[in-house]
Amino acid sequence: MQHLSKTIDHTLLKAEATAAQIETLCAEAREYHFCSVCVNSGYVPLAAAQLKGSDVKVCSVVGFPLGAMGTKAKAYEAAVAIEEGAEEIDMVINIGWLKSGEIAKVEQDIQVLREATKGKTLKVIFETALISKEEIVTLCEICTRVRVDFVKTSTGFSTGGATLEDVALMKASVGENVQVKASGGIRDYETAVAMLEAGATRLGVSAGIAIVTEASVEKGGY
Repeated sequence: MQHLSKTIDHTLLKAEATAAQIETLCAEAREYHFCSVCVNSGYVPLAAAQLKGSDVKVCSVVGFPLGAMGTKAKAYEAAVAIEEGAEEIDMVINIGWLKSGEIAKVEQDIQVLREATKGKTLKVIFETALISKEEIVTLCEICTRVRVDFVKTSTGFSTGGATLEDVALMKASVGENVQVKASGGIRDYETAVAMLEAGATRLGVSAGIAIVTEASVEKGGY
């Protein structure tokens, strides 16, 4: 298993997050050598400036948290975030289109974002609490075809977060080149390790410091 700290996207996506809190997030990420900070796109320039010269990436969410805006709007948000310093993009699918059976539109939405993020890491958020197991498998098949980098369980802003069952299903349903990011409700070391053992290689958490601190106690390092 890779170093736990490098599986973590240190996350602050609350609407009321202040610039000072984002600066603290970035300082923490530098100190603990997390993989990235995950922020709303409006804070990408600040995060990029704070993390310049570090080993921590800037990840921006796009179409967050509902995924219900038009594809062109998502693609533009992604392009601007990349221009301003984001190296990773976490997009939310259009859940309403999926529920309406408009699978081709869902795939096109993801495909356009793949094109807009060429050369960068693209993660696709399913919001697993709102969809069926069959829909999870369908999305995994789409994401494998489109060649995204990660499928991701949740925004953390809906009715539920990551479950071990969903992570395992996603891992089993994607191709070998697509990874799984678990996010939502992961608040302690035990849960983090369980998600990694279920097949995730990245964790979206706001409790990253608590998790790696507990890891240091449990394992003598993170």
